[in-house]
Amino acid sequence: MSSKLAAQPLCDGAILAQATRDAITKLDPRQLVRNPVIFVTEVVAALVTALFIREVVLGIGTPMFSGQIATWLWFTVLFANFAEAVAEGRGKAQADALRKTRADTQAKLLVGLHGGRDDVWCPRSASELVVGDLVLVEAGDIIPADGEVIEGIASVNESAVTGESAPVIRESGGDRSAVTGGTVVLSDWIKVRVTAAQGSSFLDRMIALVEGAARQKTPNELALSILLSGLTLIFLIAVVTLYGLAGYSGTIVPVTVLVALLVTLIPTTIGGLLSAIGIAGMDRLIRFNVVATSGRAVEAAGDVDTLLLDKTGTITYGNRLATQFIAVPGAGERELAEFALLASLADETPEGRSIVALAKSKYGLPDPQIDRAKAAFVAFSAATRLSGVDVNGRVVRKGAVDAVLKHLALTNEQAPFEFRQAVERIAQTGGTPLGVSRDGRLLGVIHLKDVVKPDIKERFAALRAMGIKTVMVTGDNPITAAAIASEAGVDDFIAEATPQDKLAYIRAEQAKGRLIAMCGDGTNDAPALAQADVGVAMQTGTQAAREAGNMVDLDSNPTKLIEVVEIGKQLLMTRGSLTTFSIANDVAKYFAIIPALFVTTYPELNALNVMGLASPQSAILSAVIFNALIIVALIPLALTGIAYRPVGAAALLQRNLLIYGLGGLIVPFIGIKLIDLIVAALRLA
Repeated sequence: MSSKLAAQPLCDGAILAQATRDAITKLDPRQLVRNPVIFVTEVVAALVTALFIREVVLGIGTPMFSGQIATWLWFTVLFANFAEAVAEGRGKAQADALRKTRADTQAKLLVGLHGGRDDVWCPRSASELVVGDLVLVEAGDIIPADGEVIEGIASVNESAVTGESAPVIRESGGDRSAVTGGTVVLSDWIKVRVTAAQGSSFLDRMIALVEGAARQKTPNELALSILLSGLTLIFLIAVVTLYGLAGYSGTIVPVTVLVALLVTLIPTTIGGLLSAIGIAGMDRLIRFNVVATSGRAVEAAGDVDTLLLDKTGTITYGNRLATQFIAVPGAGERELAEFALLASLADETPEGRSIVALAKSKYGLPDPQIDRAKAAFVAFSAATRLSGVDVNGRVVRKGAVDAVLKHLALTNEQAPFEFRQAVERIAQTGGTPLGVSRDGRLLGVIHLKDVVKPDIKERFAALRAMGIKTVMVTGDNPITAAAIASEAGVDDFIAEATPQDKLAYIRAEQAKGRLIAMCGDGTNDAPALAQADVGVAMQTGTQAAREAGNMVDLDSNPTKLIEVVEIGKQLLMTRGSLTTFSIANDVAKYFAIIPALFVTTYPELNALNVMGLASPQSAILSAVIFNALIIVALIPLALTGIAYRPVGAAALLQRNLLIYGLGGLIVPFIGIKLIDLIVAALRLA
């Protein structure tokens, strides 16, 4: 899929250069205070820097050691800012592409209505339009603002928004009446009522969202931020207490060492990456051509346990396709297929084309050799519900069963028993039977059905393994719905569904504590989209549907709801995995450096100095360096996300603890020891 929202590579030079500048700008305490852990790190870095300057000026202490600690503490803050800036930078690059589509467009404001294209209009800047204004948009014009088509029909190029070059049809009075500012009318004309003020259009909201400027912290992020702030406060108290205990015992512990110890103890790793993980989660959704109105919507997608999916276009292809030829006694299947193909040459409907395709693929039939000048084709029409051809004295017809019987002047009871039996069997399974006749004789029945997509059953099985219930929503009768539901492998279905039925089902499931996701494109879907925890509206749908949902799919592909859930789960997995790693990482650092740090004061701790670090100064410097570098090492993982696998919660937790929990315990021992060897070899401490 070609899209203007294409992914920006992690190593893009322009993004990295801008992120480096932004990382420095973000040192402003007024910005950093939103991240308590990194804010404390900055305060500590400033304090150690002041101590370093004091030691240099007065010629006291160990300025080389203090200078190194101060440098790496500043690097820790910068690396945390850099992670967030890279995530934001990828969004800003996408926003720049979108902003180019929002040039100052001239609109044709309607000021006198006389009907059709004879209305009076005057030029008006798109930026001056207000909600309720009526504008005329003709071939070649840019649609000046988000709106609803109230008259006319036109082909519209929406590639500026979706990236897809294929035009779409926009017309009044249906589910395809919404238009987006910045898109271009290719043919004909439409009258549009403006529904969004300047600055609040769909394109404006997209730009704000991809830049991250409008991203608010989700409830889970807030809860985790509070936890990290609490841990930071606890360790701050602990370090201050250590300073008091050292003074009480007559031991002098440099302030530089204590504040450096504080930074290694507080959860700087996840504190530095938390914001980047959230922004990157929305970025992954945007790169999939889905725009969420908030980070909360992405997070909710990861917690969803019930999916409501439309049958047509999501579970099935949406068109009835030929799947089987059933011949009556006295006629063979190949003969039936041959004349069904012949009768379908004048049928340009999807059903007619599928009959031709099935006859050719199943029986290897070639294109019929017909002298079209001598043939009388009967094109399919809704009135006759028949198609066929009269050629070389043969009269071939294909169509609805009752229409074919009428053509043959037969009643249903006069039709062969096997013919009636096949028709009844097809109807009971939710299919559509078509009759075929030749020269006044019935040849058999064609089985048409709404074909289930080939990989959908496996996808539903994967969702079931994740604990997600799938519910098919359809307007079909219960018999047809049950047949499709069984073939597709969904857990439940709602037949003959009305907007009230969808809304009632969602409310009932939510009352049981379930989180619901659904997709829709029509005004009749708006109540259910608004009620659902995750409502994905189609870009091609109505304005009401787009405003009711908390996500908009720019490709208008209903099956994407499954991927939206997977992206949401990937966001939660990434945050959970890196939090697990960060906490395990901190625990490992406690055991790695505290014995070495206090071994001179309490010789008994030497038994716990399993790493054999060179000296207390080397231990604390190595820990501070490791603390800064581990953030850099984890930035790619935070931005790309943990690879998602559809497994159960228990297996997921086990994998998480094994890889990121155990890994978080082991990596600091290896990393700090290697850095300690380098520090000792270079005599940096």
